[in-house]
Amino acid sequence: MQILLADPDAQFVHSVFDSWHLPESVLLPVLTERELIATIEQKSIDLAFINVQLLLHDGLDIVSFLKERHPIAEIIVLADHASGISIAENALTRGASRYLKKPIKISALEEIAQKCKQQQRETSANRLMEDHVLDSLLGDTPEMRKILKTVYKIAPTTSTVLITGESGSGKEFLANVVHRLSKRSSEPFVAVNCGAIPENIVESELFGSRKGAFTGAIADKKGLFEAASGGTLFLDEVGELSLATQVKLLRFLQNKEIRRVGDSENRYLDVRIIAATNKNLKQAMLEGKFREDLYYRLNTFHLHLPPLRERQIVIPRLVSYFILKYKQEHGKEVNGLDPAAQMALAAYRYPGNIRELENIIEHAIVLSEGGIIRLEDLPETVLQENLPSARMLLSLQEQQPEEPLPLLPDLSGKEKILTLGELERQYIIHTLTQLKGEKLDEIAKILGISRTTLWRKIKENNIEFSE
Repeated sequence: MQILLADPDAQFVHSVFDSWHLPESVLLPVLTERELIATIEQKSIDLAFINVQLLLHDGLDIVSFLKERHPIAEIIVLADHASGISIAENALTRGASRYLKKPIKISALEEIAQKCKQQQRETSANRLMEDHVLDSLLGDTPEMRKILKTVYKIAPTTSTVLITGESGSGKEFLANVVHRLSKRSSEPFVAVNCGAIPENIVESELFGSRKGAFTGAIADKKGLFEAASGGTLFLDEVGELSLATQVKLLRFLQNKEIRRVGDSENRYLDVRIIAATNKNLKQAMLEGKFREDLYYRLNTFHLHLPPLRERQIVIPRLVSYFILKYKQEHGKEVNGLDPAAQMALAAYRYPGNIRELENIIEHAIVLSEGGIIRLEDLPETVLQENLPSARMLLSLQEQQPEEPLPLLPDLSGKEKILTLGELERQYIIHTLTQLKGEKLDEIAKILGISRTTLWRKIKENNIEFSE
């Protein structure tokens, strides 16, 4: 672990260096701005203690400079006296995690470094697991891999993020991922649906209010911004905010200050903003419903989540994930899905995206019997889109029962989940076997596809067949 100590007080730096006893750590002492810049450029840095006097050099912001080269490094500012507190507080808005007032004991610095070291170890240990979980639940497609690559880069920073996508596509889940991979992971993640708050109280809900500010304000109240202090505030459906509230949000993004309704004082807050919408904000700007300056403040990084129908490969994993979640919640033992149910879930288009899939699985678990999710346990909307092929497989099963397809018990990847292509191939083989002797036209009609499509699929899958 490489620890940078930058302070113009040579006596302080030498005393820390001589007394440093933290195992598996290397202290990098620096006294001047030039030495500081050279060290940042040439060394790997995990933790930095920087005096406020060294935070600016020839117009260069040292905190931002360090963050650009070492995104996961934790920066702690040291303030010698009260006059340096405001500079230290300002550094928090650019990526510093906290500030300390001098004098400070060397043991306190070692304790901070030890905690940072432990946190980085835990982050490293969890990274492989999180990589696998994210790939499993978000989808291993080129577009999603690009999104995840960006997420890993921006999560450790304090940059504002705008997530767009259809309703139910997983925007809050992705925002939570950014939070969990950031240094704020131990602090609050507060999610609010801006469209669900009545317009007449949205400002007091977000920014808080003082006693007597309006009828019913019988006491001082913290807003959601203050509730998220030190952590992340997720503003879902940000396009629903009124223009007046947009002005207040813009003011916070510019100077990290809020003012409670009815208050005369501003309050500084260290809160990261992640916003999301299913609206076209550029169109809303043209219509005068969304501020252009706010849009560009929110859009520092833009992540667009594709709908679930464009990442069908993830459906089996999501099904398993939601089964594990809801079978415990409802106290039911569910061990698998029958082939017809699995095919129906894989083929459905999910206009409501992941949220709809979650509701479908909860619905099926409540209705399931004997530890198996059957085709008839699924909602009628899913069944209508898969008739007559899914119904045909169900009737074939009743004639010749089979073992249900296994569920993935966890997200370790140790057990195989059939892809949609593999499931389709097995289903075609199963149907051809059961209807041996029938004409291809009749079989295609039962499957709900054309004769040409069926013949092409037989050839593509190297299935032996003769009429």
